[in-house]
Amino acid sequence: MDDRLIRQAARMLQEARRIVVFTGAGISTESGIPDFRSPRPFPPRYNSDDLTYQKFISHERYRKIYWDYDRARYPAMRDALPNDAHRAVVEIERTGRMTALITQNIDGLHQKAGSNPALVYELHGTVHEVGCLHCHTRWSREAITDRMEREGIEVPYCEHCGGPLKVATIAFGQSLPTDVLEESFRHAQACDLFITIGSSLVVQPANLLPPQAKRSGARLILVNLSGTPYDNIMDVILLGPAGPTMKAIMEDFGRISAGGGD
Repeated sequence: MDDRLIRQAARMLQEARRIVVFTGAGISTESGIPDFRSPRPFPPRYNSDDLTYQKFISHERYRKIYWDYDRARYPAMRDALPNDAHRAVVEIERTGRMTALITQNIDGLHQKAGSNPALVYELHGTVHEVGCLHCHTRWSREAITDRMEREGIEVPYCEHCGGPLKVATIAFGQSLPTDVLEESFRHAQACDLFITIGSSLVVQPANLLPPQAKRSGARLILVNLSGTPYDNIMDVILLGPAGPTMKAIMEDFGRISAGGGD
């Protein structure tokens, strides 16, 4: 870990007044949640082609596959605990300078760590809610899971309109929520510091957020295990695990804020 770069990132935090934090899968792998862009993101019995949104809405058979897969992955996310990187983001929020927390993650670990839900923009939805694709009624995931187990249901349907129920995440081939995406770009355009944590910045359109911030005059910090296609526009690049790196930045920020200087 480069102490000079840690200090530089902490100084940038101190100088910023409108901070946007953007997180990807790399912030949650340290909490035991797999990166679904890894070479084998699915257990062997599942085929990603069977889990697309188009397949889900087309036939009961694919809805059964989807729910079987999702029930298999859910416990790991339900039981996961936030790590030092999630807690560091909460510390940034407590400075009163963070205007938005934009995440590609569906695990809810930011909220579990203490982030204000009103500041969280979940680009890919959340695994903790279930929605009807017809009437758009929403339930907690636990309520639907309990009902499925209690009644032996393999594929749940809406008790109001009979429409198919789906976990409130963005499936392959499903469009991102327009309102969340538009608000995310608006915050990126208005910030003066944009911090990317745990994202390789290869998934569109989310990877266009840092360039948007840069064009609007913001400074950029990257914390990730590897480089990205946008390294050339970053002001500080810290290559390493998110938890220890963010903890070090916030410790330095605390010293600077307390008058400890450089």
